[in-house]
Amino acid sequence: MTDNERLIADIMGAQERLQHLFAHDRSDPLFSSQLTMPQLKILLVLYRLGDTSGRELAGLLGVSLATMSGMVDRLVANNLVTRAEDPHDRRVRRITLSGNGQDMIGKIITAGAEKQARLLGRLTDEELRTVHDGLQAMVRVAAEDAEATSCEASANKAQA
Repeated sequence: MTDNERLIADIMGAQERLQHLFAHDRSDPLFSSQLTMPQLKILLVLYRLGDTSGRELAGLLGVSLATMSGMVDRLVANNLVTRAEDPHDRRVRRITLSGNGQDMIGKIITAGAEKQARLLGRLTDEELRTVHDGLQAMVRVAAEDAEATSCEASANKAQA
């Protein structure tokens, strides 16, 4: 194993330990949400993309339109999403997060931020600078990876 491979393994292990330590915090809103994993996925997709048709959601999540309709029905009943007629095509129903859905997903996404800030505040100046530099490097390569993936998807669509 090369030095870089050993460092990567150590970083991955440390990240896993950190995730386990954060998972012990039962005040995380994910634990009190009562959402199923497919429902959570729907809410996260809507949070990221905004209003979306049921057909688009079904395609993105790899489920049938009937299955998607049932899941959305339950989310509507729990006041987490709304359905509205598409202004350009009355046959299409657009699904969007309700205010309650936006609040819930916002809290889930930012869960642990206060705890993380508190822990970061306990680091030395040098440690904080090291974490900052490392995360900036990760953001840079993740953005490069996302851009490459987006370009590949666009090229594949153009060929189809």
